[in-house]
Amino acid sequence: MTIAVTEAIRSLNDVETAFDLRRSPDPDFFGEWQGDLQELTAIERATLDRIKQSYLHHLMEGIVSEGMVNLLIVSPLLFLAGFLESPFSLRSEQSVEISDCSGDVVYQGRIDALVLNGKLWVVVIESKRSSFSFLVAVPQALSYMMSSPNGDRPTFALVTNGDHFMFVKRQGSIYNLSDDFSLFKRSGNELFSVLQILKKLGNI
Repeated sequence: MTIAVTEAIRSLNDVETAFDLRRSPDPDFFGEWQGDLQELTAIERATLDRIKQSYLHHLMEGIVSEGMVNLLIVSPLLFLAGFLESPFSLRSEQSVEISDCSGDVVYQGRIDALVLNGKLWVVVIESKRSSFSFLVAVPQALSYMMSSPNGDRPTFALVTNGDHFMFVKRQGSIYNLSDDFSLFKRSGNELFSVLQILKKLGNI
């Protein structure tokens, strides 16, 4: 039986059951970016401030579509992280098929953006329009990560609705979710942390 990921996988419980995954209780599971992160340059910080201001400006005018999220936020982040240059390659609307743990069901879907380094999936990016909770994209992104050729090496995803950002890590049958990074945080621009993490992932 073949079914669309968006129709069948709607919750973390769905994706855990379909692919025999379990969430890690280990607080150090995200060790890749719990150490020192590369300091951003003044130009990078100023650019991220402009990206945030531009996004919030458009948000004030109404709902920001998924396409606008990609244009205003995702594409600039990929550029600043160096993912649009060698040795990385970018795939947009990449089709994937994933079998469940029984092998009886095949899930089909499309990844919004996939960054590759050879055969290594560095980050899967799944975005939703601003009117949706970004959490609805997490089970979908985690499902797509199951088709990664990484083997026992970790695969990472970034999910966003423009307002909020969350990283997902899967290694084997174990996964976990990062903290939530929000553009509504008044004390600073959390795009700084998002870019620092993306850069760290690009150097793994």
